[in-house]
Amino acid sequence: MNKIILIGRLTKDPETKIIEETGKVLCKLILAVDRHYKDVNGDKQADFIPIVFWDKKAEIISEYMTKGKLISVSGRLQTSSYEASDGTKRYKAEVIAEDFQFIDSKKEVV
Repeated sequence: MNKIILIGRLTKDPETKIIEETGKVLCKLILAVDRHYKDVNGDKQADFIPIVFWDKKAEIISEYMTKGKLISVSGRLQTSSYEASDGTKRYKAEVIAEDFQFIDSKKEVV
């Protein structure tokens, strides 16, 4: 089974684009997810996890989410590799979102 559930904050506004060949909407963001422990100095630690949304979910995320907003995401981990410009093999891992839930309240300071 390949299932991931994360709660975290967006590190920047989502990046959205339309794939020309298919017309599908793609939205990418980085989620900062706190770890349960602190470092030797007592500072919080976090992991920065790339998340990918597709189609209607991508449209909703790009419309309502901005940097700093709290969200819950569930999905699957996808890994891939590619050859960098210097000829070395690089690996990447990202979460392909299947579901999400907004966690921040609707109250905002104007």
